[in-house]
Amino acid sequence: MAEMSVRYTYRVRPSRTAEGLLLAEWNRDRWVWNECVARSRALRLAGEMCGPARLDKDLTQARQANQWLRDGSSVAQQQTIRDFGAARTKAIKDIQKRLAMRQRRGFPVLKKKALAHPSMNYTRRGFSLQDGQLHLAGGIVLSVVWSRGLPSDPTSVRVSRDAAERWWASFVVKVDSEPLLETGRVIGIDWGVTEIATTTDSEFDLAHPQHGKTAAAKLARYQRMMARRRPPKGKPASKGYQTAKRQAAEVYGQVARRRTDHARKWAKGVVRAHDQIAVEDFKPKFLANSTMARKAADGAIGQAKRELIWMAAKHERDLRLVDPAYTTMDCGDCGARAKHRLLLSERTYTCSACSVVKPRDKNSAQVMINRAGFLPAGVDRIRLDSPTETRAA
Repeated sequence: MAEMSVRYTYRVRPSRTAEGLLLAEWNRDRWVWNECVARSRALRLAGEMCGPARLDKDLTQARQANQWLRDGSSVAQQQTIRDFGAARTKAIKDIQKRLAMRQRRGFPVLKKKALAHPSMNYTRRGFSLQDGQLHLAGGIVLSVVWSRGLPSDPTSVRVSRDAAERWWASFVVKVDSEPLLETGRVIGIDWGVTEIATTTDSEFDLAHPQHGKTAAAKLARYQRMMARRRPPKGKPASKGYQTAKRQAAEVYGQVARRRTDHARKWAKGVVRAHDQIAVEDFKPKFLANSTMARKAADGAIGQAKRELIWMAAKHERDLRLVDPAYTTMDCGDCGARAKHRLLLSERTYTCSACSVVKPRDKNSAQVMINRAGFLPAGVDRIRLDSPTETRAA
């Protein structure tokens, strides 16, 4: 059995005193982050290196000079520097890819008080669990709603507050994989918009749940309330505006949880019933600029794909991601490729070589199996998936 790192997330109900201490700690960590961003920019323009060691030294000097900064936990502040370093390293490694894709994301940016949600990371020496409560460095004690037990001792914890002003504690723990009995079955999965997933086994086709469409009326009501109560530029928001904003965030959160639950249950069923899974390596981001953007976003294809990868890794199933190029043009039976691309309005695939006629998405799902090498025909454009970090909410 393989060991993997997963996250277990729990609701936290802090007292007013504890919440005040958390917000004060967040303000210090946010200041540390913004200082890292500013100094990194200045040194980068000067052609100098700005690594974690130098930022740690600057933090030590700042704590000696400022009592308000010294009142906070050095563990959380040092972890903020580590998080900044990891984000900057990822930005440097991916910069060529981002430029090629014409994306605007770049180096870490400043965290604004009015926009950024509080989030603090603590390593093992910065927290402890005693009598069912979470004790953080700095004398902060939090009551955790233990909806389930932790499988092992946590190595780190992230305390955060979402847009609906609810606090959460997310623990990183080590767990062993849970192998399942072999079934001898294979499945190919093709992603879409009308149906989120079309498979070679019709029993596991994933219909569009339309959770966002169901909640649209309630969400529109709160958005109208926000529009009527929106404060003038430079003026503080009223309590009515803040209440409407929190209610809209709660609706968004409910929709997100429903999408996750729907995708997770489907992924669990697919993994339990099949040993080998061929999945289209689909990037749904391009749909954001199309006329199908709203429905595609509501379907949460990316979420379903992530849950499927996680379930396959957890239960040690053979999952392979397949390049989607030409999957609508290749025949799943004989492997012949059509001379012209099919229009989106053409939902039936007809092979000119073997004369087979089948639904377009069903044919693409069969092509996934062929390319993954689970069947002899056409083993190409395949990527073995080996996720190094997974998550359980």
